[in-house]
Amino acid sequence: MGCIIFNRVANFCRKVLNRDSSTRVPEEQTLQVYQRPEHGISRKDISENALKVLYRLNKAGYDAYLVGGGVRDLLLHKQPKDFDIATNATPEEIKKLFRNCRLIGRRFRLAHILFGRDIIEVATFRGHHSDAPTQVVAPKDNKQKPQISSRSEEGMLLRDNVYGTIEEDAERRDFTINALYYSVKDFTVTDYAQGIEDLNNRVVRLMGDPETRYREDPVRMLRAVRFAVKLDMDIEPVTAAPIRELASLMQDIPSARLFEESLKLLQSGQGLETYRMLREYNLFQQLFPILSDHFTENNSSKTEKMIEHILGSTDKRIAEDKRVNPAFIYAAMLWYPMMIRAEEVSFASGLSFYDAFMVASNDILDEQVRSIAIPRRHTTTVRDIWQQQLRFSRRSGKRAFKTMEHPKFRAAYDFLEMRSLFEGSDIKELAQWWNEFQDADYNQRGQMATHINDGGVRRPRRRRPQQQRRKKPPVNS
Repeated sequence: MGCIIFNRVANFCRKVLNRDSSTRVPEEQTLQVYQRPEHGISRKDISENALKVLYRLNKAGYDAYLVGGGVRDLLLHKQPKDFDIATNATPEEIKKLFRNCRLIGRRFRLAHILFGRDIIEVATFRGHHSDAPTQVVAPKDNKQKPQISSRSEEGMLLRDNVYGTIEEDAERRDFTINALYYSVKDFTVTDYAQGIEDLNNRVVRLMGDPETRYREDPVRMLRAVRFAVKLDMDIEPVTAAPIRELASLMQDIPSARLFEESLKLLQSGQGLETYRMLREYNLFQQLFPILSDHFTENNSSKTEKMIEHILGSTDKRIAEDKRVNPAFIYAAMLWYPMMIRAEEVSFASGLSFYDAFMVASNDILDEQVRSIAIPRRHTTTVRDIWQQQLRFSRRSGKRAFKTMEHPKFRAAYDFLEMRSLFEGSDIKELAQWWNEFQDADYNQRGQMATHINDGGVRRPRRRRPQQQRRKKPPVNS
């Protein structure tokens, strides 16, 4: 009896101390179920392939729900980018139901159901893990893999394959606006964390203690910024408070994962605003440490101007439904740090600027890849765009014609034109010349090249000193 009274008092005190909604804790959150007329989600707005997966899982006797961002976006009357599903079926059980299924992931075991290019991601309900460094849960039968959970000393989740109930899965979600589950059985939306209330109030709120959740997965800090910008919301103060202090934890995230995250951030259609918020929370500096050395208090450096310009242009292209090349974005962002490095290398080593340029290109890209694992196909394009900048000034003879034949000429020219916005009149004149050269016919191009040849000063050819020929000895007859 005494124990019951103590628990009631403890719960009452907790409610009083956490009366402010900004300090809401998961234990206080009440389950809310919204019927079809209350939420407005219609099956016609859901991917046909996602519905196939939901129906088949339900028919096989499993619970299955549309979850997370797909439900959130539908409630906001936005078209979801993808549809994720949560179920009580294990990955191995899912694979038995779908011939077009492949299991991926080591840290988080997931099932991908493939419908051509469309991929429906299915995750098993996550359970709670112990505070011990490693926990192994034996499988129910020999055909299933053991459930494993492990943490680093800093509290980061290294393995998280412990399965549980839908209630536990909801508590494991990162933000309240993602702890929403839609059922095709009864067309209800189940809200475990007052996420719909936060959607209505335009608030991004992390579930649980922010510092603990960020240490579990530092990428949640990037997601908080991305959701706030994408959904035009505010990051709740308690959720935002630890970000600047814990931003350095991003350095522990695998660079391959950060590459994927960087694409989501910079190619979201709100890249410029996302960049500004990332800088505010000291997160962009973790992704691009090379660039942080060139930041100023008033955003006046060429590097900062170039970043703002390229991200603003990218947002515009995405809004116009035009193609965006990540390599072009990286080439623009890293250009001025690379040029400064080239000048330093040339001065320190005595190399020609061209050779120093090549050394600096490799150095800058190698350093950046340590933070964000930019694939080789993109770094090769970055190098091509950069190297073409040196070739643009070499227009004599047939060089201009050969330059135009390069596969990356158009991207390199666009880059030159962009440079003309921030550099001297000589770059502007060079960009204008190449603009006219492209539009001219073959004869006009020949005349333009001839004019360059006539107007230029030819450097005298250096002849190698001829070695004194030795006289051949006479042949004895």
